[in-house]
Amino acid sequence: MAPVIFHPGYRSYAFGDDHPFSPRRVDMVFELLAALGHDVRTEAPTPATRADLLDVHDDYYVRRVEALSAGEVVADCEDYGLGTPDTPAFRGMDEAGRWLVGGTLHAARLISEGGARRVLQLGGGLHHARRNFASGFCIYNDLAIAIRDLVRKGLWVAYLDIDVHHGDGVQQILFEDGRAMTVSLHESGGYLFPGTGEIHELGSGVGLGLKLNLPLEPFTEGTSYLEVFDEVVPAALRHFSPGVLVVQAGADAHFDDPLADLMLTTRDYEAIFRRILDLADRYAAGRVLFTLGGGYSFRAAPRVWTLLYLLMNDLPVPRDLPAEWRGKWTRILDQPLPSTFHDPDISAILPKREETAARNRQVARRLLDATSPYWL
Repeated sequence: MAPVIFHPGYRSYAFGDDHPFSPRRVDMVFELLAALGHDVRTEAPTPATRADLLDVHDDYYVRRVEALSAGEVVADCEDYGLGTPDTPAFRGMDEAGRWLVGGTLHAARLISEGGARRVLQLGGGLHHARRNFASGFCIYNDLAIAIRDLVRKGLWVAYLDIDVHHGDGVQQILFEDGRAMTVSLHESGGYLFPGTGEIHELGSGVGLGLKLNLPLEPFTEGTSYLEVFDEVVPAALRHFSPGVLVVQAGADAHFDDPLADLMLTTRDYEAIFRRILDLADRYAAGRVLFTLGGGYSFRAAPRVWTLLYLLMNDLPVPRDLPAEWRGKWTRILDQPLPSTFHDPDISAILPKREETAARNRQVARRLLDATSPYWL
């Protein structure tokens, strides 16, 4: 079985009961897998050290997080994205962030040291955190820290981000790194936070041509998403020849997500995950690290991430969701949950499908035209 990395300390990364980044989402995954009869054995990481954080974050930024974590007043904290409505300050935030970073580092080291090829980190994916700025619910960038660790171990890394929001923090930190390729598929920044991730953001220095962005039209559905994925991602990996894939598996491109406008279904996520696992086998000797990420629909995210666990372990995907699990979480959340694992076909309700697909196709071609001179 693919190792699953988790520690109860992950649950302390919480911004309050009304904040969308809720630890309940992962609790629902564990309980759904148990209800399906799967005994998930987890490996507990240790928290990241301060030195681990300083591998990508500036010391003056970490000191401010530590001060807020201890309950101190930091007058300029909002200048660093801390203490804002998106990323509120809370006691213990430094330790909570270190647990998540430690988990992603643990997963990376299992791969680099030969202990596993497929690893699932049931947390992390904090792709908006920058060197000296918190953003979009992200305090420390576990992904960039883990990628730097993998690169030091001699593995070139292809980072693939399927979160509906652009992976701006990872891109910023690795912008000049020629040993790490980043590929982000996201709703266009012209419509959605963080407003970045355009085709021309190609990297710089030895990293030029290795930072790829596919900004997609609002209401993009699965057929179009998979079309541009298939046009760009295999070609990029074929050029780069990575030693490992690191995947931010955000679930917020699902049509039920309240914070964005893409229209993927659980069937589409199954197709995406199967493609990624196949690409890892084809181009990276099977080495792939998945983290979680965004995903703010309790009706969707637990199914998407349970699906990921099942596919990583070559387990069947059931038709129905267990009634006991549905009943419990329907009562807790005070909202009805689907009865089946997969969503019904929603194609009939999607607006301007052909026009949207044509625009996405054009974006993919423009991106390949922009990068191809650097891939010769």
